Amino acid sequence: MLLKDLDGSVGLRPVRYQFATVRGDSYDDNWLVVEGRVTTPGGSWSFADPCLLTHEARRVSAWLRAVAAGTVAVTEADADGVLSPDTWFVEPVVAFSLADRSAGGAAVIRVHLSLEAAPPWQRGDDGADVYQFAVEIRTDAAALRHAADQWDLALVPFPPR
Repeated sequence: MLLKDLDGSVGLRPVRYQFATVRGDSYDDNWLVVEGRVTTPGGSWSFADPCLLTHEARRVSAWLRAVAAGTVAVTEADADGVLSPDTWFVEPVVAFSLADRSAGGAAVIRVHLSLEAAPPWQRGDDGADVYQFAVEIRTDAAALRHAADQWDLALVPFPPR
């Protein structure tokens, strides 16, 4: 799926299971390696990391559709300026939140990128900044539904095992 506006883009796609063979462990058998390509005014980078379980991956398109339908609330930073995504996963590598919604149906979504998905110039070992780097994308309901459809199609080869 590709989320983009005039200032940047985030492309995400599942590329394979972390382990090719089934091991009999519900976690190990279902980790998906997600490839990402990110462009911002500050720079571009890519990553590939086993960061979503198969059942978590299906929540991404559901969240995009909920934003398109107007049922997701805007998430503000707390009093200390700390961002918390409203859709997050076991591995805190990729997460999502809604930054703003306008009356015309446009939305600004945040794609939070931490740890292995963070920009190379912000990667650290301590994880203290988890979820604090986010790419904001201004988009509309049709583009969100299209991204959700793209994501669902990309997940077809990766059923839960």
